[in-house]
Amino acid sequence: MTPAEKSQAPQPVSMGQAFLFWLKLGFVSFGGPAGQIALMHQELVERRRWLSERRFLHALNYCMLLPGPEAQQLATYIGWLMHRTWGGVIAGGLFVLPSLLILIGLAWVYVSFGQTPAVAGLLYGIKPAVTAIVVHAAHRIGSRTLKNPWLLAIAAAAFFAIFALQAPFPLIVLAAGVLGWLGGKLRPAIFNLGGHSANAQQSFGAALIDDDTPTPAHARFHIRRLLVLLACGAVLWCVPMAILSVLYGWQGTLTQMGWFFTKAALLTFGGAYAVLPYIYQGAVGHYGWLTPGQMIDGLALGESTPGPLIMVVAFVAFVGGFVKQIFGPDQLFFAGAVAACLVTWFTFLPSFLFILIGGPLVESTHGQLRFTAPLTAISAAVVGVIVNLALFFAYHVFWPQGFAGAIDWASALIALWAFVALFRLKRGVIEVLATCAALGLAVYLW
Repeated sequence: MTPAEKSQAPQPVSMGQAFLFWLKLGFVSFGGPAGQIALMHQELVERRRWLSERRFLHALNYCMLLPGPEAQQLATYIGWLMHRTWGGVIAGGLFVLPSLLILIGLAWVYVSFGQTPAVAGLLYGIKPAVTAIVVHAAHRIGSRTLKNPWLLAIAAAAFFAIFALQAPFPLIVLAAGVLGWLGGKLRPAIFNLGGHSANAQQSFGAALIDDDTPTPAHARFHIRRLLVLLACGAVLWCVPMAILSVLYGWQGTLTQMGWFFTKAALLTFGGAYAVLPYIYQGAVGHYGWLTPGQMIDGLALGESTPGPLIMVVAFVAFVGGFVKQIFGPDQLFFAGAVAACLVTWFTFLPSFLFILIGGPLVESTHGQLRFTAPLTAISAAVVGVIVNLALFFAYHVFWPQGFAGAIDWASALIALWAFVALFRLKRGVIEVLATCAALGLAVYLW
């Protein structure tokens, strides 16, 4: 752009234009939260200039304070900032909907044809790749979070608590948050890791929502709007839960799925990898909706589809609804699809409410240590939890018959290649999954 073009803000964006953009984003948002956030930055800040660098990072800082998928929440936040409540609902919904539809289709193929040689071979190669990807996620989060020995100690304590003591994940999050709150008061320097605001000096030209653009009226705090949104949120959660309880009872599969994944949605500090151990404890260990091997396969499919990784809950729900035959043996696909849609609703409803309700209230609190210190401690604990998840995957992939059996050397070599590709060659997740799937297919057929 010429200097004159950069100094002139773009034309206002209509709801229809925004709808088409968010729909396209939902189908191309591969690469996990880092890749999705980078894609939104490239499109919204650099190319389209819908909002400035500083406003984008300000929104990102807020979303990273919340439980839930930060990339989906960032899309919801920007849509809300530009086009009020419905803009946020459309942006956040379209970020999730394509992934839901794709995963329902993949889950149906998996449960119907997962034992055929071609599909089984692909999954055989993807499982070791998932182990390497989880370790890479722990390294990525740890390098950003574990900046001093105190935070490293919190991560080690969290690992010991979940690995040796089988402590429930919510208890670990609570303990870490309390420790961070106390640490922020007694030793604030330990928990002050800074944020993204330091990088907000770059400018790509005048933006539609620029640094000095006044906060729109709908983004300012009003007690009446807060009460209305709280009431709407309560209705949107209570009505489906009440219907499920009446139709199937509190112990019914769909009712328990709604309750369980609501709790999971409130614990996703640090991304989807952090809450996966909790989902495993409940979905595999407590409810028996799927097996450990199926859980690994579901994560592999979630890694290879667009949208937030937490969408693996749709796979978990589909398999659970299918296995439990909640609508009878003749309605297996319908049972899985309904379960996947319901779980997606209960998982993402809190994310929308956090943005629409908390945006005007919490946005200004970023950078205040009393709010960020507990999140820093929780993020440190999350690293230890993810390491435990990686060990769990490695055990089931490399020793499929248990330690009493022989190690699966083919899986170990595929995992070694995935480690090299991720850590040394800096390849993307999709490339690693594709090459490992091809290797797995070749080994399986051979």
